[in-house]
Amino acid sequence: MKSESASYKAAGVDITAGYRAVELMRAHVARTAVPGAADDIGGFGGLFRPELTGMKEPVLVSGTDGVGTKLKLAFLLGRHDTVGIDCVAMCVNDVICCGAAPLFFLDYIACGKNVPEVIADIVGGVAEGCVRAGCALIGGETAEHPGMMPEDEYDLAGFTVGLVDKERIIDREATRPGDVILALPSSGVHSNGFSLVRKVFRIGEGGENRKYAELDQPLWETLLTPTKIYVKPVLALMKEIRPHGISHITGGGFYENIPRCLPEGCAARIEKKAVRTPVIFDLIMREGSVPERDMFNTYNMGVGMTITVAREDADRALALLREYGEPDACVLGDIVPGEKEVILC
Repeated sequence: MKSESASYKAAGVDITAGYRAVELMRAHVARTAVPGAADDIGGFGGLFRPELTGMKEPVLVSGTDGVGTKLKLAFLLGRHDTVGIDCVAMCVNDVICCGAAPLFFLDYIACGKNVPEVIADIVGGVAEGCVRAGCALIGGETAEHPGMMPEDEYDLAGFTVGLVDKERIIDREATRPGDVILALPSSGVHSNGFSLVRKVFRIGEGGENRKYAELDQPLWETLLTPTKIYVKPVLALMKEIRPHGISHITGGGFYENIPRCLPEGCAARIEKKAVRTPVIFDLIMREGSVPERDMFNTYNMGVGMTITVAREDADRALALLREYGEPDACVLGDIVPGEKEVILC
């Protein structure tokens, strides 16, 4: 029997649009197939059979996040094909900080009106993020919420589950003064601090179309650049070197995120001259008169992830990261005696 409700549609929810959206997203989901994933979508739960061979004590690691107010720019521009990458990145980049390989991902889209083509674009981005992370998109949910938000807006969130052998979990207690902090460059602003970005550049009031001589593309395109996904190079590194700590630099910038992988008695000394700051951050600082301290406490400033390794492993770690897709990985600083803080010098 065909499922259709004229009464529900009159109330603002078109369930047939939901079916159309599912059909449009199937090809995107198929791109993310990895061993262990079920080969269909549309059931009540996503199925995944993990490969546990060789693991002594498997541990599941989960992470969840959304895209935040960066979505406002996507609404304004009618560009919905990259925010899904952001959503995946914010989750998978977190679980690899524990040493876990992401297995699968599920998304949740709440929208004012289900426009199948828009939903398919969003999911297409999610699928691309999963491909970059090497995990499967095994399900999700699209909920039409008339009256809760404007028809042309939506919210996007998701979560991932990863797997790591207990003995391979990254243990910050291994960190010691003298360890070296490596930096993996970001692709830009990523998905944090966009409330300040929108205020500084007057996004929504025409500021998104402004051109800056310092940028080689329109401002809006620079801002929509999706969050970089670090899974594959970091996992490759961990096959040969045991990091002492990994930090995903998201909201809160350096001052909040780097100390999360520091044990008692250790501080992170960061050389500002080693921070390769993209021009977009200089523009935010200048146009918004934002103090430098606030910039480093809000944005990644060009460093999307830090990896702390023993000093004797630093050169080898850099070589491996560069070999596996991070050619601009560099030394950012080192660990010194202190109390779980960041020292910029």
